[in-house]
Amino acid sequence: ALTARNFEEFDRGEFRPVNVTTLAEYDTDYPCPVAFLPERPAVTLGQIVSEVGLKQLHCAETEKYPHVTFFINGGRETPFDGEKRIMVPSPKVATYDLQPEMSAERIADELIDALSDTSYALYIVNFANGDMVGHTAIREAIITAVQVLDEQVGRVLDAAVTNEVSVLLTADHGNCDEMVDPVSRQPHTQHSLYPVPCLIIDKSNWRLTTGAGLSSVAPTVLQLLGLPQPLAMKGQSLLLEEIEGKVS
Repeated sequence: ALTARNFEEFDRGEFRPVNVTTLAEYDTDYPCPVAFLPERPAVTLGQIVSEVGLKQLHCAETEKYPHVTFFINGGRETPFDGEKRIMVPSPKVATYDLQPEMSAERIADELIDALSDTSYALYIVNFANGDMVGHTAIREAIITAVQVLDEQVGRVLDAAVTNEVSVLLTADHGNCDEMVDPVSRQPHTQHSLYPVPCLIIDKSNWRLTTGAGLSSVAPTVLQLLGLPQPLAMKGQSLLLEEIEGKVS
């Protein structure tokens, strides 16, 4: 409406073209300059796994499906060679406090079934409940969501241990860990700012580093897979050194 001479969606009156620069790239078809072009990572975890000929599975329900596909692959729509994608439908409800279980059980079922398939080297999965139900700030629904996650993620972890599959379990932010704003005392619907836990399950015992961030996730997974970390990947693995014997 601001830049196109042939715009016909509504009557603009007398059209006077203006110079428009968008902050980000909203659409590649927009004929205007962009202040900050999107940055694509030089290399991604899925790309490395694919390039060495290994198979991978990416699974989430509808609400978080882009996160385990487009986003984690660095803005790439097309799957890599050897990459299988599973999208479990999210419940059709107005807000997820009405069904806080969401599709966690079906996601767990899909993953547990896939964990017995030894042809996969990497499984990437997202459970949406903590974030999507957390945004409602409805206490009872959030409690139910966390209870469901505890049960379903527990099933997945049990299956991973049974099938001797290493696990890295973490998040990129919190949400339902803070339900009341500490200043306003009103319901807190935003992401929280507290550090998130990171759980690693592996047949080996590891001494871990501390204070790392999300950039450490891919390097850690690569180390667990026994794959070299490319120079373009700047994060540091969480695994400092293997420890002999059992950890008390």
